[in-house]
Amino acid sequence: MAKEFGFALADEEKTYLRELVQLSIASRLSPAGAPSGPPEPPTRTLREHLGAFVTLKLGGSLRGCIGNVRGTGELYRTVWDMARSAAFEDPRFPPLTPGEFEAMEYEISILGPIESCPDPELVEVGRHGLIMSRDGHSGLLLPQVPVEWRWDRETFLDQTCVKAGLPRDAWREPATTILWFEAVVF
Repeated sequence: MAKEFGFALADEEKTYLRELVQLSIASRLSPAGAPSGPPEPPTRTLREHLGAFVTLKLGGSLRGCIGNVRGTGELYRTVWDMARSAAFEDPRFPPLTPGEFEAMEYEISILGPIESCPDPELVEVGRHGLIMSRDGHSGLLLPQVPVEWRWDRETFLDQTCVKAGLPRDAWREPATTILWFEAVVF
């Protein structure tokens, strides 16, 4: 069983990251006089190397979601970069417009360690995120996705396979790799 992800953020850190998402996108929309990079974080915690996703929504519908699965850089810089990528580089959507920015809702997910899932029966909806891969195909769903869609565990496993471009029941086959992780979502 996966070790529980013991990472936590103080309210001050969450506020900083929320403001960082807005500043990152706003500075790309109106670059004149905008900062070229993120402001220094208020704590050392925000310098940890953790994966992160930024999800953008308009009217409750997905408008962009990009992340870095593994922590390859400092968390605050990752959130800055992922906010811009979600707004302007998600291939499923055109670049975000200034009008959309005003109405944008967003969510930040900080990912814990990614580990091999020993048994799909242990996957808990709302607790685990999943990555399915096989034959060069890979797909990821964050822990909040099955909650939002009101999926049970089996549907979550099926839909992660679909996201990977695999048959929906590919998770039942030994050749499919199932990875899981936990996340702090706010």
